[in-house]
Amino acid sequence: MLNLANGRTLYYGKGDVLTYRTYAKPLTVNSIPESSFRGDSNVIFAHNLTFSVSSEQLLSSFTEGDNSIVVATDSMKNFILRHAGQFNGSTTEGFLAFVSRRFFETYAHITAIEIRGDRIPFQSLQVRGEEGFEDSGLVYRRSHNDHASASLVYKRESQGTQLVSHWCGLTDLQLIKVSGSSFFGFIRDEYTTLPDSYDRPLFIFLNIYWCYTNIEDAAEADLERYVPAEQIRDIAHHVFHEYKTPSIQYLIYQIALLILTRFPQLSEVRFESNNRTWETVVEPDPVTHAGVFTEPRPPFGFQGFSLTREDLDHNEETAVDSNASAGKINQP
Repeated sequence: MLNLANGRTLYYGKGDVLTYRTYAKPLTVNSIPESSFRGDSNVIFAHNLTFSVSSEQLLSSFTEGDNSIVVATDSMKNFILRHAGQFNGSTTEGFLAFVSRRFFETYAHITAIEIRGDRIPFQSLQVRGEEGFEDSGLVYRRSHNDHASASLVYKRESQGTQLVSHWCGLTDLQLIKVSGSSFFGFIRDEYTTLPDSYDRPLFIFLNIYWCYTNIEDAAEADLERYVPAEQIRDIAHHVFHEYKTPSIQYLIYQIALLILTRFPQLSEVRFESNNRTWETVVEPDPVTHAGVFTEPRPPFGFQGFSLTREDLDHNEETAVDSNASAGKINQP
């Protein structure tokens, strides 16, 4: 939310600016052990953007209906779409930074900008080639799975335009683990009806957000230090597979430890998780492991958690490259 120097809330903008850029600059990133992601061809570089601006000079448009220095939100939309074609970078964060800086250069009376972008993922299809199946490179399938996102806030300061806050994210991740999760040992009293569970399928919805120690790294200042959402996703996959988990809280803590260990350029990682564990209809067979489940009924449990680099430094005994006290699981 954009505020003026006196604390007044004042902003306006445009949402759902759908921007489909083709053949953006390909992205290449450093590798990590938990992920096969090495980059993106960016043949389709698509985003849903929300863009808002603020300025003390805009107050009269609210109080007096004076539109003389108002940039119409339709003009904002056109500005974003036109500049998408001029962007020569390869990341969502870099695109957001590029649009914001260009807008400041064009409209000198604007003093603050907040811009958010949700990547719209498209996946290349496999087609028959001369040596077997290969990526089409021409035909893509729209994905409705998890996606990258980011938000940047810029302000015009005496020393120039400054990035004052940011976050990067992976949202709408949905993961089911069919065995190796439990939940027992919680408080039991007159309000408790939930039975102990020693091996349950665990279905979670998860949003993960992270911040850089050097805020300019969020604006693609150095791609060597860029953290792709795809590698954050693969770390979550790896931890969920690797460890027995006595709770969702423990699971997201282990994910946080590994993220901060793999990416020393990050200062904080935080989570919003939601428990959508299936209800059991037929208990799994002890030999075949076959069971029957159905959707859970609302209400749903949720969790929030953050871990900073200082927390990691104070918990070196929980190093993620060693076996966690809960132990690793042998998959059935």
